[in-house]
Amino acid sequence: MTARAADRTRYNRATAHLDAPIAIVDLEAFDANPDDLVRRAAGKPVRVASKSVRCRALLERVLARPGFAGIMSYTLAESLWLARAGFDDVLLAYPSADRSAFAELAADPKLAGAVTVMVDDHAQLELIDASRAGGREEIRVCLELDTSLRMLGGRVRIGALRSPLRSPAQLAELARSVARRPGFRLVGLMAYEGHVAGVGDALAGRPLRSRAIRLMQSAARRELAVRRAEVVRAVRAVAPDLEFVNGGGTGSVQHTAAETAVTEIAAGSGLYVPRLFDNYTSFTGRPAALFAQPVVRRPGVGVVTVLGGGYPASGAAGADRSPVPYLPEGLRYDAQEGAGEVQTPLLGSPADDLLIGDKVWFRHAKAGELCERFDALHLIEGDRVTASVPTYRGEGQTFL
Repeated sequence: MTARAADRTRYNRATAHLDAPIAIVDLEAFDANPDDLVRRAAGKPVRVASKSVRCRALLERVLARPGFAGIMSYTLAESLWLARAGFDDVLLAYPSADRSAFAELAADPKLAGAVTVMVDDHAQLELIDASRAGGREEIRVCLELDTSLRMLGGRVRIGALRSPLRSPAQLAELARSVARRPGFRLVGLMAYEGHVAGVGDALAGRPLRSRAIRLMQSAARRELAVRRAEVVRAVRAVAPDLEFVNGGGTGSVQHTAAETAVTEIAAGSGLYVPRLFDNYTSFTGRPAALFAQPVVRRPGVGVVTVLGGGYPASGAAGADRSPVPYLPEGLRYDAQEGAGEVQTPLLGSPADDLLIGDKVWFRHAKAGELCERFDALHLIEGDRVTASVPTYRGEGQTFL
């Protein structure tokens, strides 16, 4: 029996009393994956990206482990909710225009002390000030650096379209604006190199593209290491008490941690290890989060149909954004239908061994987005469900 077949047996036995659709987290894998992140971080604390987890119980489980400190959140409303729940170090990774949430932040000393907001534009400072509604608490601020790789005189740009701040001078200018503005305190700097951390460099069956990605990422790491160090020096000249410099992501932990200028690493997807993180040469994680759909039809030889399953991930539309049939091994989508809203046909010889009501296990393309489809995660240890914990959705929280 292969390791995957053994996992299928365990999962089926553990969830025999549960009707699909369901989502699970294999705790053996979930606990092994953070060990790998901490090892690669080489002594620098790992800040957990909540968007990749979206379950308070599992965030607490990770943060209780050595080597982890703080949360990187994705909306201001989520940040305040987490702070009220007792998380005392929440870095919002994206700028916000949530005026009512800014008013809450500015009026509550506990929230203001726990949450750091992201800024990359003077206009965002103006919006925050205009939203205070009389609140006088000091707002903790982090600046974001554009990490994209520019080549051929800027005609070629590789990387996410995020912050407009690229040069040391630009960051220092905004840092001075924050320092001069009453009611704000600059505490951090963030730089997320998504074109390195979030792009696999070992694509199955595509050796030339894989090599091109590795060459691009090597050049990007070299350029960014120099520029990030220069930016940190420029910002520290304005704010010598800067508390943190955050960088990285699951796919680049060890490279970012090697930079002296970086004080902490961000990671989240490496806890669940969704399918988009199968294609890396630098690390191998263990799939920890899966979901099961029930077989409801047997249309013919070599075909079964499961209920639902069309849970695409965000990003540019493509086959790599669909979940992948994982267990039993050997199933594939019908090219004419793919993963459907209410039903999904699956092809392959393993279909002939599946009965009505049997579970087919899938892996989502990205990490935490799976939790927007389920209100609970069933935690599996060995061949037993030892707990069922709510996702954000299960707690009635839908932040985006």
